[in-house]
Amino acid sequence: MAKRRWSDLTKRQKIAVLVLGSIQLSMAAASWADLATRPASKVNGSKAIWAPIIAVNFFGPLAYLRWGRRSVEK
Repeated sequence: MAKRRWSDLTKRQKIAVLVLGSIQLSMAAASWADLATRPASKVNGSKAIWAPIIAVNFFGPLAYLRWGRRSVEK
């Protein structure tokens, strides 16, 4: 099977790739920003471990937002 190039994609496929990519990058940026500003005592596990996990496509940011943060009590 030959590799597909960007020019081989339909307009709808290109839009889908761009939308999904921007969603993933936005989620990762928000997760990294939260990780950077959250005190280590409010993170489940090591901040050094969560930083590369967030880079794993959609799974990383979702995992961090679900399991990586401890609730901030006022």
